[in-house]
Amino acid sequence: MTAATQLPLEGIRVLDLSRLVAGNMATLQLADFGADVIKVEQPGRGDPLRAWRNGGMDLWWREYSRNKRSITLNLGRTDGRELLDRLLASSDVLVENFVPGSLAKWGLSHDDILKHHPRLVILSISAWGQDGPYRHRPGFGTLVEAMSGLAAMTGFPDRPPTLPPIPIADMISGLYGALSVLMALRHRDRTGQGQVIDLSLLEPIFSVLGPVAAVQRLTGKVARRNGNRSPNSAPRNTYKTKDGKWIALSASTPAMAEKLFHLIGLGDLLEDEKFQTNEARVRHGDQTDAIVAQALSRFELVQLLKMFDDAGVAGAPVYDVAELLEDAHAVARGVVEQVSDSSIGSYPMHAPLPRMSVTPGRIRNVGPALGEHTSEVLGSVGLKENEISQLRRDGVI
Repeated sequence: MTAATQLPLEGIRVLDLSRLVAGNMATLQLADFGADVIKVEQPGRGDPLRAWRNGGMDLWWREYSRNKRSITLNLGRTDGRELLDRLLASSDVLVENFVPGSLAKWGLSHDDILKHHPRLVILSISAWGQDGPYRHRPGFGTLVEAMSGLAAMTGFPDRPPTLPPIPIADMISGLYGALSVLMALRHRDRTGQGQVIDLSLLEPIFSVLGPVAAVQRLTGKVARRNGNRSPNSAPRNTYKTKDGKWIALSASTPAMAEKLFHLIGLGDLLEDEKFQTNEARVRHGDQTDAIVAQALSRFELVQLLKMFDDAGVAGAPVYDVAELLEDAHAVARGVVEQVSDSSIGSYPMHAPLPRMSVTPGRIRNVGPALGEHTSEVLGSVGLKENEISQLRRDGVI
């Protein structure tokens, strides 16, 4: 393999003690680009992500733990913790998402680990963070999606606060986690100094909500549920077409709104002070939406998309996933890759991201079976086969 095709994170070893989504999302990014990610799982049970099943298949696990290896290790036992320490000696990164203080009860506090392994980068993920009055509370992404303000501003004003249908808080934290690990490794490689990364689920989701804190403090306005509309620009919504399909519009610039209005026969509205400016259209959002919806309902979806393409107006169809996978652009871009799975055959997964011109990520294998690589990994740190067999009989692995 030449330097040009070598994956950029080859040679980096990551021990992943995390469970469920955020940690797996973080280590997925590293694994896709060549890091040796070793999932350390509880014997007999494994990561609870394995239990997220669709049609009897653990597809969440197979996708978000792809390119990783799995070992089983009972950290509740002294000999299990000794084995972990032995693995840490040859690792660059430790990822864990225990409730703060849990590892310290086993003699594995962050300070203790760094004392023995000063070059190690520790990514510690928790719902609420390593300090503060809520640090000892268990938590999941759903709770921080509620507490962050996201749910309060999602949905329609006459309906309950809406939670996202995917673990978005975990996913965003995972992306922050992968980025923070790379920054910490950069520092380690320059100075020899490891460190602890304190990553909560709460702060990353809050960070992507926009300047909501500044808006509240400076204007007194609190972001509320506004359906599909935006507080920043109008029109912005989904609109039903003549053939019963849906199109999404976002006239995020005044020039785009003007082109849209002229294209669908609403140019005269730009002379009305209620619709002349973006701020006015936002203020009169109900009227804006009603007028635009009526105009768009005269066209079929395919017709609208052709008109928009020809005029340079931004718009997109509202797809379900089956429709996306058949879309010519998604196919041309390779949004998904087909993987070959010896257990359940061939199926699509999202392609590695981001796209890199020289060192693109690769899907090398799907999420491994529980403990599939235990003997292989322990052998790499000097254990003999008879020792590994004894550890298995003793319930350590």
